[in-house]
Amino acid sequence: MHTLSVSNLSFRADLHCHTTCSDGSLTPQALILLAKSIGLSGLSITDHDTVDSYASAKPFAKEQGILLGHGAEFSCLFQDLSVHVLAYDFWLEHKSLNELCENHRERRLQRNQVILEKLKRLKMVIEEDELNAMGHTIGRPHIAQLLVKKGYVSSIKEAFQLYIGDGKPCFFRGPVFTVEETLQIIHAAEGKAFLAHPHLIQHTSKIKELLKLPFDGIECHYARLLPEKEKKWIKLAKEKGLLMSGGSDFHGESKEHSPLGSSWVDQESFYKIFNRHLV
Repeated sequence: MHTLSVSNLSFRADLHCHTTCSDGSLTPQALILLAKSIGLSGLSITDHDTVDSYASAKPFAKEQGILLGHGAEFSCLFQDLSVHVLAYDFWLEHKSLNELCENHRERRLQRNQVILEKLKRLKMVIEEDELNAMGHTIGRPHIAQLLVKKGYVSSIKEAFQLYIGDGKPCFFRGPVFTVEETLQIIHAAEGKAFLAHPHLIQHTSKIKELLKLPFDGIECHYARLLPEKEKKWIKLAKEKGLLMSGGSDFHGESKEHSPLGSSWVDQESFYKIFNRHLV
């Protein structure tokens, strides 16, 4: 257990950020260099449904003097509600966790194929090869980027609002993984599971039901969420005896309004979360 001292007051760690291994615009190395340049002490890279960044990020973070805690952000379903679960401090090599990542990769491939077909019917043609060339874990943000590049829409926001957002004409959910099975796999890998950005979940009753599940924590501090808005989640976490995480949800160019380090945790919170698997 680490306690705060005067010398530790400058410690800041961003526990929610993305790289080119999912839908971020910076490579793992570039992200770590950015973290160092803005004075962050620690990071957790939470790419969507993959841990691919860690092969290159771990040795580079050590070289740059940045503490790096294992992380990932998993897409799940809870009673027809889309929910994101942040996983922290797990064994990277755990078989079930890596199988989950691989299953998500297959899910995205199937889903993307259907979305591209639907777009093609509306005379918006994107070839599968050009989409897959964009990175490791390809999802709707990459499709949106190509829709902008080809002039079919004026912005990523418009792509989601008109065509590929939930419930829109070209939306397709595809195979899903439940919150319950995701939590089970995270815990089997000796990790901790956090409810991501709960303020984005519209139904209060759903949050109450979700937190009956064996979550270890809540993402209380998020991007540029105002402190008075964060108080609700801090209070809830304390009432339930849950850990508190925080981060910017940095993606780079596609989310310029959420710069790296715009939200963070202090040293005490960092070491409460990452007490086993840390670079």
